[in-house]
Amino acid sequence: MRLTPHQQVEIRSAVARLFGADAEVRLFGSRTDDNKRGGDIDLYVETDLTDTEQIFRQEMALLVDLNLALGEQKIDLVVRQRGQSAELPIHRVARET
Repeated sequence: MRLTPHQQVEIRSAVARLFGADAEVRLFGSRTDDNKRGGDIDLYVETDLTDTEQIFRQEMALLVDLNLALGEQKIDLVVRQRGQSAELPIHRVARET
C-alpha cells in the first residue's frame, strides 16, 4: 500500500469522525500496488448513515478535510450505505481489490 502512516491515520480518523466509528474505509486502485508510482487515492467507504443528503455533505467534508490534512491530492471517493441492496460494479471492485 502506497500511503504513509500519517496518511493512513488521517484518512481513518476523518472517516470515523464524519461517517461514524463503525464506518469502514478501504483503499483500492493503483495505490494498493507497491510497484506502481503516482496515482490518485481511491477510497471506498461503507457507512450506516442512511440520509442521502447527509452522506453527500459528509463526502464533501471528507474531501476538504483530507486535502487540508494531506495536501492537495486527487482523491476519488466511493461511498455506499451498508446493507443497501443495490450494488454498483465499482462497489464490488473496491471491496475485492
